[in-house]
Amino acid sequence: MRVSVCVGDYATTPYCIPGLELNVYSMEELCYCMKENAFLLDFSLMNDSLIDWIERQCGLKNLARELYQLAHRSGSLSAFAVAILTYTGLYDEKTIRETEQVLKLGAGLSTVEKRKSQVDYLVRQKKYLPALRGYDQLLKNWGEFEGDPDNLPAVSTRGAILHNKGVAYAGLMLYGQAAECFLEAYKVSGLGEDYMEYLSAKRLELQESDYVAFAAEQAENYQYVLKLEKRLEQLAQDWELQPDYLRLYNRRELRGTDRQKYNEENDSLVQVLKSSYRKSLV
Repeated sequence: MRVSVCVGDYATTPYCIPGLELNVYSMEELCYCMKENAFLLDFSLMNDSLIDWIERQCGLKNLARELYQLAHRSGSLSAFAVAILTYTGLYDEKTIRETEQVLKLGAGLSTVEKRKSQVDYLVRQKKYLPALRGYDQLLKNWGEFEGDPDNLPAVSTRGAILHNKGVAYAGLMLYGQAAECFLEAYKVSGLGEDYMEYLSAKRLELQESDYVAFAAEQAENYQYVLKLEKRLEQLAQDWELQPDYLRLYNRRELRGTDRQKYNEENDSLVQVLKSSYRKSLV
């Protein structure tokens, strides 16, 4: 029997890590999230709310005192994180130093690039609504970033934000809004892939006949229309080789042989899809 001894108390109230939007209930959970997402962390981690949580909820007054000194005397983010990782003792020295290096590398990013990385993480987790709010805030504050030479992001970053905002809309099956974002991204970046994504979203948004008419109007970029159709043809062939496709295809026989089981499996599949969609709205 293996017994794990935790450092500090198990919190009754969780702490939500800024940027990651993850709730943690113990120092070990905090350390795990910090280590796994080190590149996404920024100075918002060094706040009095976290220090108070460590002191009051976890009962670690000495650590809280040390962190307070770092947070209020121009300590670095890497030093702040290393202090937590070292005190908790969840990881060995090599892992702690590797995490420290990741944090130092991330310190070279502008504020907007760091925040974009955090919002991109939400998209990868399929938390599309929070991601959209994050991208909107970045675009809203773009003028402020342009006025701050120390945090001035590259123009390509704006195009990437618009592109990923389109990805988030597509994840919510809002293909019209996704298409608008991809088109704006293309205007900023000039990248063919952004235009391909624009066409893909329009293809999902429009009826077949409407899309054919729309595609015929893309005279200047018709090569992308042809490229998209070729890509979709290849994707369709690849999909037919996937286990999920084969399971769905084989289920067709149930419609004629066992209608009750067919309906039950349909209901089960729909519930899985609903659950996945609801999680994307949190």
